[in-house]
Amino acid sequence: MNTIEIIEYTPDLQPEFERINKQWVEQFFSLEEFDRNQLEHPQEYIIDKGGAILFARDGGQILGTVGLVKSGEDVYEMIKMGVSPEARGQGVGQLLGKGILEKARALGGRKVVLYSSSKLGAALALYRKIGFKDIPMGCGQYGRCNVKMEIDL
Repeated sequence: MNTIEIIEYTPDLQPEFERINKQWVEQFFSLEEFDRNQLEHPQEYIIDKGGAILFARDGGQILGTVGLVKSGEDVYEMIKMGVSPEARGQGVGQLLGKGILEKARALGGRKVVLYSSSKLGAALALYRKIGFKDIPMGCGQYGRCNVKMEIDL
């Protein structure tokens, strides 16, 4: 691998955001309407609502992505973290996680929450490694969720 850089969303990267996330969602679950909205129209459903999307790029290849949506005055939700199968286990997820927490701070966030599933053991381990703590449940709109985590920034 060359040097992995973290870059921000541009409209030409929408297909990569969709590709990477559909791969893992469809592997473990089924796409829900909110998934399709966010993946097919990230500008409208994420960026324009005060959120952000980051990508990990090695040369010209996009290896992974993660999103952030505003869910309160100074609270953000980390969403849609995915790493291409060929890049897993190489620290890409950790770089993305740290990058999105920095982005949340830059946007004025004081807390980031995430909703996940116990089926995603490697992802949960990564979230804990970068500082997220398990908190009592309340998944709201997410049918596949049974884990809620947060981190104070």
